Amino acid sequence: MSNQSVGRPTRSPAKPRTPRSPEARQRQQDILAIAMDTFAARGYNNASLAEIADRVGLTQAGVLHYFRSKALLLTSVLELRDQRDIEHLGPDRPQGLDFLRHLVNTALRNAEREGIVRLYAVLSAESVTDDHPAQDYFRDRYHGLRAFVADALREACEPPAGRADLTDNAANAIIAVMDGLQVQWLLSPESVDMAASTDLVVTSLLATLDPERFGPSAAG
Repeated sequence: MSNQSVGRPTRSPAKPRTPRSPEARQRQQDILAIAMDTFAARGYNNASLAEIADRVGLTQAGVLHYFRSKALLLTSVLELRDQRDIEHLGPDRPQGLDFLRHLVNTALRNAEREGIVRLYAVLSAESVTDDHPAQDYFRDRYHGLRAFVADALREACEPPAGRADLTDNAANAIIAVMDGLQVQWLLSPESVDMAASTDLVVTSLLATLDPERFGPSAAG
């Protein structure tokens, strides 16, 4: 989703060069911005370094001076997007119901940043193909996100005894709904309210997991 405002397990990939001058740092940021837009529009495989270089006013060698490879440029774009989301989230992850509300708020905020949503939708789908450079990134992201959502559900409610698996299944369902809503919204934004639909699913699952606290009778 760009439900991507939570952390994920980290690896130790190659890093882009660290520019020394303010001008070089700005140029690196310009490359990232153009690459983000290009990958979102074309996907990784169809986007070319030549196009990115041309749009930023460099040669391909100039882009590679900063990022060493097209694959590293892609992972740098994804890390930049994560960094922005983490900054918005704040220093501490919300717990329980607060985290579930945060997911709804993320869906609301995503409706105002089409480029980020498209980038996530395109690259996450494309990452299932063989040898895609973002495959580990998205595998790690989903692993971490499932754990965060399941933990929040367990913090918020008490599932039936002996059915701890229900929170894991519910977490998978929430993530699937949020990702699917993004695709629908990109194709027909006037027909899809991502935040309202996410809220409905979260509310319904809470009522299923803990009817005493969140079911219809509890509302009264």
